Amino acid sequence: MTVVSQENHEETVVVSPLLQDAADLEPADQECSERVVINISGLRFETQLKTLSRFPNTLLGDPRKRMRFFDPLRNEYFFDRNRQSFDAILYYYQSGGRLRRPVSVPVDIFLEEIKFYELQEDAIELFRDDEGLAREEDRPLPTNEFQRQLWLLFEYPESSGPARSIAIVSVMVILISIVIFCLETLPEFREVPPAPENNGSAHGKALNPFTDPFFMVETLCIVWFSFEFTMRFLSCPSKAAFFKNIMNLIDVVAIAPYFITLGLDLAEHQGSSQQAASLAILRVIRLVRVFRIFKLSRHSKGLQILGQTLHASLRELGLLIFFLIIGVVLFSSSVYFAEAEDPESVFSSIPDAFWWAVVTMTTVGYGDMFPTTIGGKFVGSLCAIAGVLTIALPVPVIVSNFNYFYHRENEEEENVQYVHVTCGQQPQLSFGDSDSTASNQSVTKTESYQDSDDLETLTCLNVTPVETYTGKLTDV
Repeated sequence: MTVVSQENHEETVVVSPLLQDAADLEPADQECSERVVINISGLRFETQLKTLSRFPNTLLGDPRKRMRFFDPLRNEYFFDRNRQSFDAILYYYQSGGRLRRPVSVPVDIFLEEIKFYELQEDAIELFRDDEGLAREEDRPLPTNEFQRQLWLLFEYPESSGPARSIAIVSVMVILISIVIFCLETLPEFREVPPAPENNGSAHGKALNPFTDPFFMVETLCIVWFSFEFTMRFLSCPSKAAFFKNIMNLIDVVAIAPYFITLGLDLAEHQGSSQQAASLAILRVIRLVRVFRIFKLSRHSKGLQILGQTLHASLRELGLLIFFLIIGVVLFSSSVYFAEAEDPESVFSSIPDAFWWAVVTMTTVGYGDMFPTTIGGKFVGSLCAIAGVLTIALPVPVIVSNFNYFYHRENEEEENVQYVHVTCGQQPQLSFGDSDSTASNQSVTKTESYQDSDDLETLTCLNVTPVETYTGKLTDV
């Protein structure tokens, strides 16, 4: 289209169809189609306002929020943030909500970036699920004041001095129980059944289990475990959620064998059960007592990090086991047929060679089974090399998950505070009184304010952050 000027017919202006369409747009549409420049630590990105306006509740989508970072001299928004992460952040707006972490960016750094840009919670939770990370959920507190104090006393050791003392006593009792479990298997303390002689009399070291010193110490430990478990069950905010927690199930497994063993001993003394069957059952039940060591994970950060890492790496562990099974079947079959012509071969069958394949692929090599022919040694060499490669493939992912949880725990211990905010009230150093609001009915993680504008806003509104408990609560 050609427009001829009325003042000077010789000057003509050619308007392209794109400019003509832009001129026909409404003012609101023109504003949304405008391009905006975003500077991330010196790296400039350009996009349209309508792209950012797809998510108006985020930092970049809300004009009032992003105005704090606007540079009028350069006519751009400047963010002193991670460059590589912003590629995924901008793609989140362009794709309408798809969030993918760049390979070169660690998980913890990318989580900090998406929290800074205030992306939607649904996208963050979906990202956590894709990465295999556990969700950070609020921990509700009981509404009753007395019940809440008991719950904090037995569930959160760092909430107060008495709670910390109870946690120390619990750890000492667990250690004593484990030591007793190990010492009672020594030959000098082991119960020897009486051996009948020719005259029919029985001689031997037959101790009464109810007068055994180990049994008495075990009883005291069980009394403490039962008391602690009962107090936590009576004061918990939700009985259904209480038994869904794996740590509480471990407590039940640690306590139940004692009462089962006690019942079998009473039945045996009354002559209502067979001794051979009861001894076999007792061995199995006493073996379950070894799981009592997992009770230490309630008070150990290291065991908690290990459990979180294994839970987040279930898919990689499944792949590792799957690869090992394939290798075991393949190489056990190969070594069996390679050693079939050797009359002195220790591989009598393919299932018998499974053990050799497992210890070879895991580079343990007990030496109880080994090939003797040239073909068998060649198969064994391939088995060892394949085992190293098979184990090495999923390990970096598991190590990455461990590093993430380890650094997250350290950062939470240093930076995270547990607070509730009240307006115009005097600071209180307790978890709240009977008139407490919903803000202290759950324990949530509150990040410290990083911008001076937020601190000024709190000052203007006369909102005083009241610290109720600083530190990191022990994960349940």
